[in-house]
Amino acid sequence: MLGPVILAASRSDRMRRLISAAPVTKQVVDRFIPGETVDDVVPIIAELTAKGLQLTMDVVGEDITTPEQAAAARDAYLALVDHLGELALGERVEMSVKLSMFGQALPGGHELALANVRPVVEAAAAIGTTVTLDAEDHTTLDSMFAIHEELRKDFPQTGCVIQAYLFRTEADARRLAEAGSRVRLVKGAYKEPAEVAYQQKHEIDKAYVRVLKTLMEGDGYPMIGSHDPRLISIAQELAHRAGRKLDEYEFQMLYGIRGEEHLRLAAEGHRMRVYTAYGTDWYGYFMRRLAEKPANLQFFVRSMITKG
Repeated sequence: MLGPVILAASRSDRMRRLISAAPVTKQVVDRFIPGETVDDVVPIIAELTAKGLQLTMDVVGEDITTPEQAAAARDAYLALVDHLGELALGERVEMSVKLSMFGQALPGGHELALANVRPVVEAAAAIGTTVTLDAEDHTTLDSMFAIHEELRKDFPQTGCVIQAYLFRTEADARRLAEAGSRVRLVKGAYKEPAEVAYQQKHEIDKAYVRVLKTLMEGDGYPMIGSHDPRLISIAQELAHRAGRKLDEYEFQMLYGIRGEEHLRLAAEGHRMRVYTAYGTDWYGYFMRRLAEKPANLQFFVRSMITKG
């Protein structure tokens, strides 16, 4: 399977230098990451919201090695909040954050990440939007869920992400499917050992459906993070069976993937949120997009052959 190989490459400095130097890389990366600064992505935000889509914004970058870098990540998100407030888009654009960017892996990282993310969540609430805590590898999840629980005491709209391929996720879903919760379900994009995660696609898909059923039958707000047509159809059926209205759940897909499907779902009245990343430290995010779907890798390789 190519996925684990690509994920390993995402941690390789040599591969980072090689891919970054390829002439075609920027053109292909732009498909998934439409800019490096807030000013770059403001036109994208305006364009997508004008089409009836909602967004969640992610400032890419996870290789944080100092408290100063973590503080800079916090400030980057605060700058994003300022721009969203100026555009009066708080109700249509939220934010997604990885706690690793806020210093979670540093000494005293749990407390540091909480201290850095709290002002972002507070600022987001002040302009009428919210923050979702992205899930990373399994070793970070207890800390993420604890920070999520702490933030929800003052900002109950704070969301979190769960990953279908982890064995623990069905129990996490039952715990999180409560009134007021916002939970994004994804398949999972990190290389996890067989001791903690399903390894085969059919096992992951079955787990995804089981967890999604729990969320749909619960009292929270499910966010379906998938591009898989079959899972999208199943999600619609589960929502119907659970008696959910169209504004009681939403679909989420990545910027640059299945754009026509984004518009189709929105035209049918569904809430459709586009996960849109930007920033200079794009390499890890880009490689995970290649690992998630063979078609993305094929697109990249074809571009290198024809354009390089």
